[in-house]
Amino acid sequence: MPKYINYTNRVEWRGEHRGFTWMDNGAAQIFSAPEPLYGVRDVLTPEDALMAGANTCIHMMVIWVMERFNIDLVSYECDAEGVVEEFIDLTSKFVKITMKPKLVVKGTSKEKVMRALAQARKYSTICESLNCEVVIEPTVTVQ
Repeated sequence: MPKYINYTNRVEWRGEHRGFTWMDNGAAQIFSAPEPLYGVRDVLTPEDALMAGANTCIHMMVIWVMERFNIDLVSYECDAEGVVEEFIDLTSKFVKITMKPKLVVKGTSKEKVMRALAQARKYSTICESLNCEVVIEPTVTVQ
């Protein structure tokens, strides 16, 4: 029998191309359309939220699998890049997200870290929910 977990979110229009959102966990944030689409600079956009969702979910899963694989994680950071394709009818969608994590680990093999990263990708709820390609291009340093 499947287990279901529900998440909720609320948005409110704040005039022009701006809004405010409240998340399930109590966080709240102003957001806007991207600046080229009549949005406001220096605030969250839906595209930013999607990228952050994918990147932070992978981040949490990396921490989780490193613990389960008994890998001594010294440091972790990840840059992510999303590619949006615009179509002739002016619709658009993310077609690829590339994650470039940099990990420093102690006392293990690079192969074990790569297996752990594959598991992190597999268990990333957000990345598994996207219909675009998600690629992980890690740099692993073993001390």
